[in-house]
Amino acid sequence: MMTGILLFAHGSPVEEANRGVHDLAAKIAAAGPYRYVRAAFLDSTPPDLLAGVMEAAEAGVEHLIVIPYFLTEGLHLRRDLPTLVAAAKEKHPNFEIVVGQSLEGHPLMPALILGRVQEVLEKP
Repeated sequence: MMTGILLFAHGSPVEEANRGVHDLAAKIAAAGPYRYVRAAFLDSTPPDLLAGVMEAAEAGVEHLIVIPYFLTEGLHLRRDLPTLVAAAKEKHPNFEIVVGQSLEGHPLMPALILGRVQEVLEKP
């Protein structure tokens, strides 16, 4: 069974922000054992979640893991994402879709933030 990953981000009218999510997906695919890693967005830019699921299915993915690329579990993850996943499952009933956790509470987050602080302090 081919497993794929879909990074689900908010999306932005600022194309560079969306490009960053696509670039991260490419880096995960390069590092991973997962060949199929793509981005999908809630707002402002394609593909949306339903299109991302369709593209994964067309690529031969049978098991899709959606990873919310959000820092907190706010309204979009509590209300919008479950609704979108339910709609995708209805359109693709033989396609397995599982949602992972957001970045909130990840044990490496304090170290990442402290690393960013250190970068600022080290700038001339």
